[in-house]
Order: sequence, then structure tokens, then C-alpha cells
Amino acid sequence: MPPRIRNRRKRRTADDEEMEDGDVVKVDYKALDVPIPDTFLTQDPPDARPVAVKVIDWTKTDLPEYRGRYAAVLDNVMSPSECETLLSLAEDSVSNRGKSGTRTWRPALVNIGGGLETLDKEYRNSDRIIWDNQVIMDRLWARCARADGVEEKLAVVDDLVKPRGRNNKAAPRKAVRWEFNRFNERMRFLKYEGGQFFRPHCDGAYSEEKDGKAYRTHYTVHLYLNDSAIEVEDGPEGSPSADLVGGATSFLSLDYSRKLDVNPKAGRVLIFQHEGLYHSGDDVVKGTKYTMRTDIMYELIRDGSDA
Repeated sequence: MPPRIRNRRKRRTADDEEMEDGDVVKVDYKALDVPIPDTFLTQDPPDARPVAVKVIDWTKTDLPEYRGRYAAVLDNVMSPSECETLLSLAEDSVSNRGKSGTRTWRPALVNIGGGLETLDKEYRNSDRIIWDNQVIMDRLWARCARADGVEEKLAVVDDLVKPRGRNNKAAPRKAVRWEFNRFNERMRFLKYEGGQFFRPHCDGAYSEEKDGKAYRTHYTVHLYLNDSAIEVEDGPEGSPSADLVGGATSFLSLDYSRKLDVNPKAGRVLIFQHEGLYHSGDDVVKGTKYTMRTDIMYELIRDGSDA
């Protein structure tokens, strides 16, 4: 469901601390050069645990209509200490400074196309840091690939597309093959505090062309950076306390009457296909929720007829 765009006001420069709902901006996400420790995500720290995976079987949930759509929960992809380090590195990357002179998180905006974004706090209400770093994303993928069956499942996407060109409007869709290329370098760190949320939506695909090759995203990747109280209560005895209440990623039926929650847990990764999986970021009732979102880039394998 797209956000409502109200009273568009084009701003050529964005002072994020003063933005109002409906402001439309063209944002250039610049980041500082942050050195990445050689051992970060390449060596297992003392608090690391084996990566575990659970593929969601929709037929055994309250959302059987999602049968055949892929979603998986990977636990222990990162350790709690690594999550703290990643969050600190992200904050160090921030180049904008607020009125106090300190680096600040920016309000999370909504992409409306044409390189423009808008602030719509009735649809999406949180703060965000955007940081491009392929080194970290490659290391995160190497951790995810430890989970049984995940690398094989994500290796290829078969798709149906319409042939391009004016004379091909009535042509039938043809099968195309997309092969895994990388985790997208763009990391979107999100901070949700009490009362903040992301209303129900389906994720859209991002496409780009470089050096004559076409790329497109097909899967969303969510990395949770801290624990919810629910996960701590259900964890082993002696687990540290957590003050986060709410903030689950909820997969929903179209009428909102049924859902499946994935609760935040430090180091947990949720991977799910863009297409057809309606979901939301539930309201945070108490505490702060930290996550990082990216997606998986696939390369189009051309058969020669697209030339």
C-alpha cells in the first residue's frame, strides 16, 4: 500500500531536523570513510554461536495463503558484541550534524520515484542511517551462507518478464534467469523508539545497469541488532534483560485479521522474497529497536535475444 503524499513541498536542501510531513526532497546519502577492523565478521568472537536456520512453512501458520513464498529466519548470524560494533560503525559513518553539532540519525523517508523521497510519519515513523559498504555486506553474506540450504536456495531466481519494445506489448511473458550476485552495499540502519512503526506494505524491487549488465533485487534482508523482551524471556536461563517491547516484523493477511510475528533478536537475520509477502514493522511499545535492512542483488543472465 503506497503512502499518501500530502501537500508536496519541494526542498532543494533538507534540514532533517525541521522537515515536516509532505516535504519532498532529493537526498544525497553521503557517509564518512570508516575503517573496518580486519577481524570484524571474519573471525568468530567469544560470544559467537552456531548459525541456525528455520524456513517458514506457511502451511503450518495462520497464513497458509503464502504457501510457496520463501521466508527464513537465521539465528546467530552475528553475535551480540558484533551487533554493537556494527551499530557503532554506522553511527561513525554519519556526516550530517544537527544544531548541537553532534552527528544525528535522519528521519526515515519514503521513496516516491524519480530520485525523490518524502516524509510521511503516518506511514513510516522511525529514524535512519544509510551507509554503503560492500566489504561488510560481503562478510555478512558469508555468515548467512553458513546456514544449511540458504546459499543453494538463493542461488537462482527464475522470473517471467514482458519483452521490451513498442511492438512487444501483446507478446507473452518469457522466462528469464537471475543469478545471485551479492548483498546490496546499501545498508539502511533503522531506529524505532516508543510509538514508532512501519505500516503494512510489500517491498519493491530495485534495478540498475552497470557495464552492460542488468541487476535487480528479489529478496529483502533484515538484520536485528538488539533483543526484544519476548526473545529474552524465551531464551536460556540467565539471558541478559532487554527493555524492547513490541517492534516485531509481522507478516499479515490482507484484512489484518491474521499474522505471523518475527521478533527482534540480536544477530538474527530474516530473509524473505519481495513479491507477495505483506508485512509491517509493529509499533514499539517500550525501549528502542535497532535493525539494518538491505536486499539481495541478482544479475540477469541474458540468452542473446535481449541484445
